[in-house]
Amino acid sequence: MKPFIPAILATSILAGCSQQAEQPTERSMQAVEPKIEYIKTRQSDQVDSYFDVQVPDPYRWLEDDRSEETAQWVKAQNEVTFGYLEQIPYRDEIKQRITKLWNYERVGAPFKEGDYTYFFKNDGLQNQSVLYRTDSQGHTDVFLDPNQFSADGTTSLAGLSFSKDGSKLAYSISEGGSDWRKVILIDTETKAQLEAPLVDIKFSGIAWYGNEGFYYSSYDKPDGSELSAKTDQHKLYYHKLGQAQTEDSVVFGGTDAEKHRYVGAYVTEDDRYLVVEAAVSTSGNKLYIRDLNKPDGELVTVLDHTDSDTSVLESLGDELLLVTNLNAPNKKVVKVSAAKPGVENWQDFIAETDNVLTITTGAGYLYAEYMVDAISKVIQYDYQGKQVRTVELPGVGSVGGFSAKQDDKVVYFTFGNYTMPNTIFAFTPQTGTSEVYYRPQVAFDSDAYESKQVFYHSKDGTKVPMIITFKKGTKLDGTNPTQLYGYGGFNASMTPGFSSAWAGWLDLGGVVAVANLRGGGEYGKAWHKAGTQMQKQNVFDDFIAAAEYLIDNKYTDSSHLMVRGGSNGGLLVGAVMTQRPDLMKVAIPQVGVMDMLRYHTFTAGAGWAYDYGTAEDSKAMFEYLKGYSPVHNVKAGVQYPATLVTTGDHDDRVVPAHSFKFAAELQAKQSGANPTLIRIETNAGHGAGTPTAKQIELYADMYAFALYNMGIRKL
Repeated sequence: MKPFIPAILATSILAGCSQQAEQPTERSMQAVEPKIEYIKTRQSDQVDSYFDVQVPDPYRWLEDDRSEETAQWVKAQNEVTFGYLEQIPYRDEIKQRITKLWNYERVGAPFKEGDYTYFFKNDGLQNQSVLYRTDSQGHTDVFLDPNQFSADGTTSLAGLSFSKDGSKLAYSISEGGSDWRKVILIDTETKAQLEAPLVDIKFSGIAWYGNEGFYYSSYDKPDGSELSAKTDQHKLYYHKLGQAQTEDSVVFGGTDAEKHRYVGAYVTEDDRYLVVEAAVSTSGNKLYIRDLNKPDGELVTVLDHTDSDTSVLESLGDELLLVTNLNAPNKKVVKVSAAKPGVENWQDFIAETDNVLTITTGAGYLYAEYMVDAISKVIQYDYQGKQVRTVELPGVGSVGGFSAKQDDKVVYFTFGNYTMPNTIFAFTPQTGTSEVYYRPQVAFDSDAYESKQVFYHSKDGTKVPMIITFKKGTKLDGTNPTQLYGYGGFNASMTPGFSSAWAGWLDLGGVVAVANLRGGGEYGKAWHKAGTQMQKQNVFDDFIAAAEYLIDNKYTDSSHLMVRGGSNGGLLVGAVMTQRPDLMKVAIPQVGVMDMLRYHTFTAGAGWAYDYGTAEDSKAMFEYLKGYSPVHNVKAGVQYPATLVTTGDHDDRVVPAHSFKFAAELQAKQSGANPTLIRIETNAGHGAGTPTAKQIELYADMYAFALYNMGIRKL
């Protein structure tokens, strides 16, 4: 969940698998099933009362991530899970195939800071990408290597920000996948550390003001577990170089009147304005600015409510450009005087259209990316609001980038889709021409695969898009191993993009389908809201309808369908598999929000209430949440699909107790032979910064588990 605001061989080894799994073919012949001896999870007599309704919570004790009993439970569950996975005969072969696909050089777009040009590069299987730099003479060397941060690669680079002249760098690190960060300051010329690291920083950018200091955000360290205890009051600080962190001044958020769950800040490129955004949930923010040319300048209110997502796009001296969805659900750009920035003074600069807008700036222009049925279209504007051109893109897919400093001459963007690895293009805005800057060499024959966008109707008749990717010539006989992926929340859009992991599934002869569910941002704020709170069932209905489309159109059948999703998508999988256990053969909910009655009591979970509502809001909201909460809807005597729950023991975004309790419920109540296992990655968090080696192992395990339970006995 967002704090503020997811070489293939030409031969498809599963292609042509048209027989039913129970038929005695070579690939699906009967074999000795891996034996599972589940541990017995202790049940307590914990009962909670919601509006006089008694709700048992027998596995509440698993929420205590500091207890020895929980630690032993984790260890025992992993022994069972890995004992099962190790008996799948082709598990190592799948790992080798994914490793081959993952092992290609990846280079990021260059960016200039001070006298150097920097870029990230990963040789292929490095756990973390390395930051290089090139001097004015063309000499390139390693500047910062996160692979040296820890022996096992679990300490990652979580963010970096250069001072105005590029002479200093503040970079943050995440240890074991935690959202709690350390910030380290160095001199970029000598790489020498300038002072003691700043600690206990969470959900924060680093916003330099000149070369003297920077703004950052954090919470007071909570009482109890720092992984799961609630964090509720975010504060914005200013750190002046050379002073102790304990002396950092609170800029915003230190009083009851300024209490917000999320506070972020940035400084406009001209160093003129400090911009502060404050929010109580993951949607909607208040907005303030401070003129930094005035030594004692006060924060000026731009918006004093959270009815919109509004930010400062650009400073034009005494005027500002804002991007907003206030009374414009697909977003627009407005211009306003910084001295009188209230809504009543806003003037449309780039009007709202029928498609969702994302906008960036660089090299003296603005770049408006529009999503047209989840596909990118880019229009270039000048600073008078005049359309310059529609940027020619290399195909149908998704773009990223189009962001640069105003004095840059070239703007870089990435383009990719489900079959085309992300390629970097250099765009010259004066002429509108693009050329390939970097094209990765991947052992994957893009021409052998195709993507097809389809539209299907959900339960209430709503038309929903989905992109289905498969090898050309795939026979639609209803037996193709198919992975259906979804998210459906927090205004996040699932747009086409290349993934070595998904390429690995395609290489195994599988079909990949990604549905653009309500709750996402593909069609603007209305689409998002249609999947929130007491309309959340729309998201599950959309996903169910996607599965039914794939089955009805013979891409697969229920015995060859895997559903997968992470975080809010883990909730999606958990809800759908408990509502329609007959629909899929395999379910893989990853780092999911599974206890909808208690999610808001952990870490920053209360900030997700815009999407979910809470059990404390009203009896109706409580009953609605309880009606789909995965933990509360596992029923004895039901045959659930083969399930592999995945989480990380250091996940302090969606705490692992969600997954622990869901797995315990499934193991206690599952009817039939389908396995219900939980894979708990140790020294790992919600996903960001996970080492390459661990990612490959996870996907190999998920795919092996899925194929084996679809009846595939031989690759």
